Amino acid sequence: MNAEYIKDGEQLLAIILPAEFSKPGIHFFTSNELSQQLGYMNHPAGKKIEPHVHNPVSREVLYTQEVLIIKRGRLRVDFYNDDQEYLESRTIGAGDIILLATGGHGFEVLEDIEMVEVKQGPYNGENDKTRFSAPLLKSIKSGN
Repeated sequence: MNAEYIKDGEQLLAIILPAEFSKPGIHFFTSNELSQQLGYMNHPAGKKIEPHVHNPVSREVLYTQEVLIIKRGRLRVDFYNDDQEYLESRTIGAGDIILLATGGHGFEVLEDIEMVEVKQGPYNGENDKTRFSAPLLKSIKSGN
């Protein structure tokens, strides 16, 4: 199963890496321009990765991007465009990973969930986000 790219026209909203994804080697799903990079590595026993440190590099981050790693349970992710209009939804579950790149998003927990969130810091509280009311989703547009 391959990664799924959720888009609004040409704008990348999210990348979903399903739990079943498995390919040998190194695979990056993001372009070099994104401030959050999503990659996958699958190496055999004995593979050596040279020791290294990361050099200080000045970067400008304008928008928070986040990665959710679902450990257990199921989560519906609702996608919105920059104008806060509902577009579509996806359901993700245990082992799935999602990078939320742009646009808006909301969630509904479908089964008790345990997940890990990774995003840029430092967290700037309510200055980091604009909350808006979700429409009553009478019909969920789902690609899965």
